[in-house]
Amino acid sequence: MKLAPDLIAERREMVETQLRRRGIQDPRVLRAMGEIPREEFVPPDLQHLAYRDEPIQIGHRQTISQPYMTALMAEVLELRGTETVLEVGTGSGYAAAVLGALAAQVVSIELIPALAKFARRNLTRTGRDHKVLVVCGDGSLGDPQLAPYDAISVAAGAPDVPHALLEQLNDPGRLVIPLGDRLDQELRVVSKKGGRIATRVATLCRFVPLRGGEGWR
Repeated sequence: MKLAPDLIAERREMVETQLRRRGIQDPRVLRAMGEIPREEFVPPDLQHLAYRDEPIQIGHRQTISQPYMTALMAEVLELRGTETVLEVGTGSGYAAAVLGALAAQVVSIELIPALAKFARRNLTRTGRDHKVLVVCGDGSLGDPQLAPYDAISVAAGAPDVPHALLEQLNDPGRLVIPLGDRLDQELRVVSKKGGRIATRVATLCRFVPLRGGEGWR
């Protein structure tokens, strides 16, 4: 796929100014963010906004997260390339593509059928579908068929950590999730090791609400 030179330059600038200068250090995350064309995961009429430091509307009252948040969520999972990852909230498929570049396998769940279809098209068109399985369903309940997962990334704000996701998290394993109310959350990193759960706050954030059986109703 031939890319416009200006978008390539904007992507490089995004990596340097929005990611590296803000403290993203994992070289694998920086490489993935520098290689994956974010413009291919947004609506065509918004491609000129692809590398701005902001989320972008993708329809159905959903967004693709700002680049920094995508990178931070990937970095805190500390992926090394051998993991099976569960992503909740596929959206356009961009974060799934990033996780696919960092892990062995990604199962990504999207509640909205039209967005699941959109994500599959984007992943296939960019050649990023070989390690990413997009499933349409209630992500707050996870997907027990391929559990346990070494890492879980939740791209929607929840009132609490869904019990189903904790059950499906491997030991040891890490889960990243925005927790709070419908408007403002803390990005929490939840670690499971030796049967014990530890939690830390990575940053403040604002995500669309997690809908489903163990999310907002």
